Amino acid sequence: MAEPADGLWSWCASGRVAAASVRAALTGVLRRPVTTLEAPADGAVLCDVWYVGGDFPTLIDCFCAPGDVEEATAASAVAVRLGADILLPDDTLNPTRYVRAEPNGSLTPVHLDEVETDDGTERRHARLCTGTDPACVTAPGCDTSHFAPRPTPGHPAAA
Repeated sequence: MAEPADGLWSWCASGRVAAASVRAALTGVLRRPVTTLEAPADGAVLCDVWYVGGDFPTLIDCFCAPGDVEEATAASAVAVRLGADILLPDDTLNPTRYVRAEPNGSLTPVHLDEVETDDGTERRHARLCTGTDPACVTAPGCDTSHFAPRPTPGHPAAA
C-alpha cells in the first residue's frame, strides 16, 4: 500500500548541489525511495532538481511528498545532510518570507529579494525576519507565523 501523500514541497538550496546528492539526502531522511520524474516508481517521492542564479541556485521540487512527515523537519534534516541552507515556504501570505533550514538543524524565518528570470526565480540577500524589516511592514503575517520574527539587539520585534 502506498504511503499517504501531501503533494508538493518546493525548496531551494544555497550553492549548487548535485541532484543525486539531493535525492540521496531525501532518501535517507524520508526512509523511502526518491526518484526522478523520468523514472517514477510506486510509492516513491518524485524529485526534480534544476538550477538558476542567485544565492539559492538549486531548486528542488518534491512531488508525492509524504503526509506523515512535517515539511520543516524534513528540510532541516536535508540541510544537515547536505551542509547547505534550504529555503522553504513559511506559513504567512508574505511573498518575501521563507523559513531557512540551516546545516546545524535550526529553522529561522528570513526575508529575501526575488527576481524572475527566464530560468526561474532567483533569490538573493537573505536577512533575518525581525518584525521591523521593510518586508515585514509591507505584507501581513510575520507576527502571526509559527516561525515568529526574531528581534535583534537594537531592533525589537514589532508588536
